Amino acid sequence: MTTNDDRLVSVHRGDALLIVDVQNDFLPGGALAIPHGDHVVGVLNGYLELFASRKLPVFATRDWHPADHCSFLQQRGPWPAHCIAGSLGADFADELQLPENVTVISKATDPTADAYSGFDGTDLERRLREAGIQRLFIGGLATEFCVQATVENALRRGFAVILLIDAICAINVQSGGGDKAIRRMVEQGAVPRRSTEIR
Repeated sequence: MTTNDDRLVSVHRGDALLIVDVQNDFLPGGALAIPHGDHVVGVLNGYLELFASRKLPVFATRDWHPADHCSFLQQRGPWPAHCIAGSLGADFADELQLPENVTVISKATDPTADAYSGFDGTDLERRLREAGIQRLFIGGLATEFCVQATVENALRRGFAVILLIDAICAINVQSGGGDKAIRRMVEQGAVPRRSTEIR
């Protein structure tokens, strides 16, 4: 039988917090708004406080698109233009309390290639290896796109993953897409936990 104690996860050396794409364009009022996407910000701030108290590293990915990115509707892609490099929409959420020493990973910078995962076309893996990271605590936006892709890539590269279930939010382009993504990530080895289960 599983008890509450069995579900507790202790944060320690070798862990890192990885925040995925908590940018203005994905929040209510943004160019590609995720319903209730702003709800993850306060929860992530709690995780940020925990990692700061343990002096553990924080990484944050961001879409950093050129204006003619292939994923945009104008280029026959699936999405409205969003997170254009240097724009207000590409900025991290104002209330997200990222530390000064956060490592920012910019992705989807090539106009001809999309990149949902924080590992696609970036040096994220190298930076994690250099920092001695073995386990990632991952939250952010959106559940069934960039979060899922980043989690799956992390698992394939041999990192353990704690999925911060209370710090993700789905866009649900297809009904139930977020729930389906969570099931898939867990099936592949991600461990779902809430802030009450992490210490």
